[in-house]
Amino acid sequence: MPSGIHKLFFLVIIALIAFSSTVFFVDQRERILLLHLGEIKQADFKPGIHFKIPLFEDVKRFDGRILTIDAKPENYLTLKSKNLLVDSFLLWKIADTGTYYTAVSGDQRLASSRLFHIVNNGLRDAFANRTVQQVVAGDRSAMVGNILIEANKSAKELGIEIVNIRIKRIDFPAGINEAVYKRMRFDRKQEADETRAQGAEEAEGIRSKADKDQITILAEAEQKAEEIRGKGDAQATDIYAEAYGRNEEFYAFYRRLDAYKKVFNGNDMLVIEPKGKFFEGFSGENN
Repeated sequence: MPSGIHKLFFLVIIALIAFSSTVFFVDQRERILLLHLGEIKQADFKPGIHFKIPLFEDVKRFDGRILTIDAKPENYLTLKSKNLLVDSFLLWKIADTGTYYTAVSGDQRLASSRLFHIVNNGLRDAFANRTVQQVVAGDRSAMVGNILIEANKSAKELGIEIVNIRIKRIDFPAGINEAVYKRMRFDRKQEADETRAQGAEEAEGIRSKADKDQITILAEAEQKAEEIRGKGDAQATDIYAEAYGRNEEFYAFYRRLDAYKKVFNGNDMLVIEPKGKFFEGFSGENN
């Protein structure tokens, strides 16, 4: 009896091993290739449980997700032979598992290397047909879109689809950067000097116009003042004449008093004989 149980247990183990060797599972993140005696029998299984013939058939598994190639920055020459340092990356995935296995033996590193050269050549050609300004300020998405279309024609032969190409950064090489910055600083300094010179010229013009306006305004004011003084003197003369005509003696007496104020002021002392027309009114001889 025990020997019968051992045999049964042994048969169950063999059956399980045989069953497990005929069954394989497919994950939705995988691309599966079934080989029969080394030849491709079937590719691209749906997720789930599938069967194969033990010993005669083998399963190859590949990553079915979108993969990234982030290469080191590369130097590209533009239309006018300007050197640019471009940092880019690309996204790709397996589109045809059978072709992918045949072209690169399912080697992801080999596939990445082949794809990098394809995209790198596309970028090199695109930059060679554009100036720096067109590359930096132009429609970069249109340029990359054209590269993507052409690159996918070559990638299709590898069973691969390039999902996207992204340019992270475009810059001048380190040595050229400093020269460009110096040139930019020089240009900005020239613009600043020119602006300051224009400002100084305009300021000088404003000052000259202000000085000219000042002279003109002062001359006009002086002329107007002279006219007013002339009118005032004429009016005063008319008033004096009218007053003199009304009472000549009083006017003469008023004039003498005004003259006395100007002559006899403060503590001045005059030792003279009060004679003559100027001293009329002191002696009372005319009264």
